[in-house]
Amino acid sequence: MPLPFLTADRAFDTTDHVALPFDDHDQWRRPYRPGSWRVGAAALALLLASFVLLAAVIIAAAGGFSGGAATLTIAVLVILAALRMLRMGTWVSRAGIRRVAFFSTVTVPWAKVTHVRTVQQPVRWLGLPRTVQGQALVLGRQGGEQLALLTDHNADFLSRVEAFDRAADTVEAWNAEYGRPQAATR
Repeated sequence: MPLPFLTADRAFDTTDHVALPFDDHDQWRRPYRPGSWRVGAAALALLLASFVLLAAVIIAAAGGFSGGAATLTIAVLVILAALRMLRMGTWVSRAGIRRVAFFSTVTVPWAKVTHVRTVQQPVRWLGLPRTVQGQALVLGRQGGEQLALLTDHNADFLSRVEAFDRAADTVEAWNAEYGRPQAATR
């Protein structure tokens, strides 16, 4: 039974290139869905936080208010870490491109971007120190600096090659639309 509304999976299957009504290029957006590894890790962290919150209530009800407050603080930190984990990734808008990491955020205006391209290079597997050969979407900035935006072995794209290709193409399309003309970069 087909449903009459457009789901997130079907949003990329359309053949027409008409902007959707909610398509506001001034707002920061992630050009891909978060991967199952990232969502699963955040869900496990939130599950852990629920148990820690329950422990904080039990400790406070037993009369240990300082212990309950410390346990509540730990639960809040775990919740904030899970939310930040879900926020990590590459975001685009008309203003530029933003790479959100766990402890830092780098925003580069489109005027300072020299190129965005996919390269073969060693990439970190799920953000761990182990590196494997893979693909990375690399952003070149003025001054010769490079910033890895996406990799095919991070928590969003591990075992999702088509999703990585689609996300890389989308970010490259944003660069083609809002970035500097290629003739000016040479």
